[in-house]
Amino acid sequence: MSADQVSAGTMRAVVQDGFGGTELLRVARVPRPVPLPTEVLVRVHAAGVNPVDWKTRAGSGMADLIGEPPFTLGWDVSGVVEEVGFGVTVLKPGDEVYGMPRFPHAANAYAEYVTAPARQFARKPATLDHAHAAAVPLAALTAWQAVNDAAHVTAGQRVLITAAAGGVGHFAVQFARILGAHVIAVASAGRHGWLKELGAEEVIDYTTTRFEEAVTGVDVVLELVGDDHDDSSTRALKVLRPDGLLVAVPAGVSPELAAAAEAAGVRVTPFLVEPDGAALTTIAGLIDEGEVVVEVERTFPLERVAEAHAHGETGRVRGKLALTVTD
Repeated sequence: MSADQVSAGTMRAVVQDGFGGTELLRVARVPRPVPLPTEVLVRVHAAGVNPVDWKTRAGSGMADLIGEPPFTLGWDVSGVVEEVGFGVTVLKPGDEVYGMPRFPHAANAYAEYVTAPARQFARKPATLDHAHAAAVPLAALTAWQAVNDAAHVTAGQRVLITAAAGGVGHFAVQFARILGAHVIAVASAGRHGWLKELGAEEVIDYTTTRFEEAVTGVDVVLELVGDDHDDSSTRALKVLRPDGLLVAVPAGVSPELAAAAEAAGVRVTPFLVEPDGAALTTIAGLIDEGEVVVEVERTFPLERVAEAHAHGETGRVRGKLALTVTD
């Protein structure tokens, strides 16, 4: 077999042989996947980088679902359909698509090719390049499903969003604004002007002000920080009106948080995003209509994935990070 034939059956992918630090991330050649019936093979042009990626790399996040080492991280992709499996009717080779396939199970998105069920993808926003499109699915679907499906936000409600300048947060601000809510964004002072442009009507600088001392009577809190960081979720219960709702995104609802919510006369719910090609189609429409903007602070080539993780773990990213995989 020639070198070209060997190369044709393999691809570059980021592989790690165990859980731990960024030094475990390495680029290697691995077998290229083959689409099963109802699946598509997508040539990945860019892959989004999310907090769940580096948490899983270190052994938390979705580590229990990612499989035994060696494994490949990543869920956000934007690329082009290369091949379709039997039964696929919604996509064809050559379609530009984006998606968050297979989450929370392994999708192997840090690679040149991925396979997944066709209906977990959608046609990517026409106004975005692949790097910006790859930054959308996990963060935007989290925000969309939390705001729409979990909280059922309606016009006139007061919605407080913690970590509002991050990936999920900056989408949540925009979706809540589109739904007619009064948005209160919690972020550092340097992000306030930008968040107001996105639709926040009030902003709170968490570095100088305890948000629970600055606001009350909130209908919904989208809590994106968690109690591991300064008891953020428990403190957020104090801003809710009676029977208000806290959506706890990053760490779920501990027994202690549930008990505190019950004692305070408010509601709390855990949340986990799921693949949703139909919602991605709606989100793409909002982006192409100019209703939603996508913030990508930096992109990194696939070979610099460790640098991307290290930068993300600083907790100071405005919007999203992305890996460029294919030119």
